[in-house]
Amino acid sequence: MFDLEALHDLKLEVYEPEDVDVELSVKNYLLFSEFENEKCAFVCENYLLEATNFYTKLDTNYKLHLLDEDSYDRLYNRFLELRTDRTMQSMQEDNKQEDEDENISLTDFLRTSSDILTSEESAPIIKFVNALFYQAIKKRASDIHIEVQEKRGEVRFRVDGMLLKNADLDKKVVNLIVSRIKVISNLDISEKRIPQDGRTQIKISGETLDVRVSILPTFHGERVVMRLLMQSSQIPKINELGFDEVLVSDMRKLLRSSHGIILVTGPTGSGKTTSLHSFLREVEEPEKNLITVEDPVEYKSDNIAQIQVNEKVGLTFAAALRSILRQDPDVIMIGEIRDEETAAISVRAALTGHLVFSTLHTNSAAATISRLSDMGIEPFLISSSLLGILAQRLVRVLCSDCKVEDIIAEDFAKDYLLNSNAIIYKACGCKSCNYSGYAGRRSIGELLLMNDKVKDLLKTTTDEHTIKTSLEKDGLKTISMQLRDMLIKGETSLDEAIRIGLGHA
Repeated sequence: MFDLEALHDLKLEVYEPEDVDVELSVKNYLLFSEFENEKCAFVCENYLLEATNFYTKLDTNYKLHLLDEDSYDRLYNRFLELRTDRTMQSMQEDNKQEDEDENISLTDFLRTSSDILTSEESAPIIKFVNALFYQAIKKRASDIHIEVQEKRGEVRFRVDGMLLKNADLDKKVVNLIVSRIKVISNLDISEKRIPQDGRTQIKISGETLDVRVSILPTFHGERVVMRLLMQSSQIPKINELGFDEVLVSDMRKLLRSSHGIILVTGPTGSGKTTSLHSFLREVEEPEKNLITVEDPVEYKSDNIAQIQVNEKVGLTFAAALRSILRQDPDVIMIGEIRDEETAAISVRAALTGHLVFSTLHTNSAAATISRLSDMGIEPFLISSSLLGILAQRLVRVLCSDCKVEDIIAEDFAKDYLLNSNAIIYKACGCKSCNYSGYAGRRSIGELLLMNDKVKDLLKTTTDEHTIKTSLEKDGLKTISMQLRDMLIKGETSLDEAIRIGLGHA
């Protein structure tokens, strides 16, 4: 019984009939769900032939419906997600999960296949790698680490800046997983002695994901780190980064400038690249020529010319920057100012009418001026080319469902200028925050604006402490002050505030 008229805009849930091999059914694009209180089978026009052929072989009498493409894709992705969840669950040794009915070890799972590398039963390794990506996205991970020790291996995810263990692996299995990752990243499977870097794209639930792959040979074997990258369309706007409204407003004024340097500083993993790309998104216009030099190119964009640094062939930041200036750019983004030459060319570009964005590895806005001076940039050039410096950090925010009250130790209260009677909170961990105690991260930052007072100060000194003291008198809200505020408001824990730089920055 086949209903020829396509059903539109349905959000169907997965139904798995006991009398049908669901794995085989999904492979043949025949799906099952409940519609109008009846268990039915569903097909889509694109796969009509395969699905109806399979349907005719079934010894059942499910009513068959035709779905529009979007409704079918939604249901098909739900079937895939369910299968991936099960695969991952069967491989994980996670005591905190409630459903442990199918929780078997990875080695038991692999043993069901007589030969992992032959026929369609080689699927366990492919499934495992696919499941890793799916699980990482679900847990909001930024990196996947596959590490190998003498007798075993493990998978860890970096979530909100912290590495969390995800699964234990047999050592033989690690080698197969590394080989699979090399295959999808177009790397040399036979080469195990030198580091390799690659890139791949995966599609999960209709979403395309860019993955940067780094493979490093260690004493016990190869270890892999994969960085999951956002698409350029997913890059947040400035007001979505988490900074306070005053800072966002000041930043937008700077971005309206036609020339000058805007620097973003902070340690690795503090969100500098995301901030730079959100600045580019803010200034992006059809009549502007935007060019970036990055190492590596992280977020691909259709409207920006992006150059990948390649030091093997002499394409350094400085060499690329010199060539860019002959390409008539309006806005230039340099991934990082690493040396004196790049710093000098960036200043020259800013003075000759270009808007330049870049990053530096310093801990505060005031320290950045000292660093530029150390790189040989004269103070008068700093004051005439620099528009502003944003020093930023990413702070984990406590999960509101499970945070518990904490007590400030007397020593800490004295060291970090806190009131010992203040009510603060600490992480606990529950199902909604994946037992980490934290729910996402927020950007905080201090913005140094190159105003007349700072310019006057630069005539006499580039000393970090003198500049910092002067800025604080003028009302600069430092990172340390903002961490203290977050702590008192119960938004983060004392451990997290100290880790980020309470009392230092």
